[in-house]
Amino acid sequence: MSLSLHQACIPLMLQMLGSLAGMCDKAAAHCAEKKIDPQALLTARLYPNMYTFQKQVQVATDWVRNTAAMLAGVEAQKPPHEEKSFDDLRARIAATVAFVKSIDPAKIDAAEGREITWSTSANTRVMAGEDFALHQAMPQFFFHVTTAYAILRQAGLPIGKIDYMGYMMQHAKKPQG
Repeated sequence: MSLSLHQACIPLMLQMLGSLAGMCDKAAAHCAEKKIDPQALLTARLYPNMYTFQKQVQVATDWVRNTAAMLAGVEAQKPPHEEKSFDDLRARIAATVAFVKSIDPAKIDAAEGREITWSTSANTRVMAGEDFALHQAMPQFFFHVTTAYAILRQAGLPIGKIDYMGYMMQHAKKPQG
């Protein structure tokens, strides 16, 4: 079985964005039920020098949007990080999903073997498209999704692996017999 670059990355990133949206739903409901100011969770972090929950979600969506755009060779949307509520974060996630779904999968697949160049605050890097996707973008994306999950879990939200895994875990078929 062989997977295209699109198949290897985009559906999984979209699945995990769905998980992030679900976590935002649960966090908002938790705040309402426990009479907690939502800002307490939105600005929670695991350690003082780490990003807040809202920033983790923002950066995770940036990685999805930028990865799809860079691989496809199209201009990425660059929305500012202005979200102040769980509704705002869900809207950002939805906009990211819509943008990524608007990209022709064949354009993403065409990045295999093509050099991808991107800049960080410290330097400029160049990698083959498949290496960028699988060894840079995906680990970065999962780091921010996992950290967002951990922040909410540490803050006492009753969430678990099924919330992290999202759609596929919830809809997997059980073996017969």
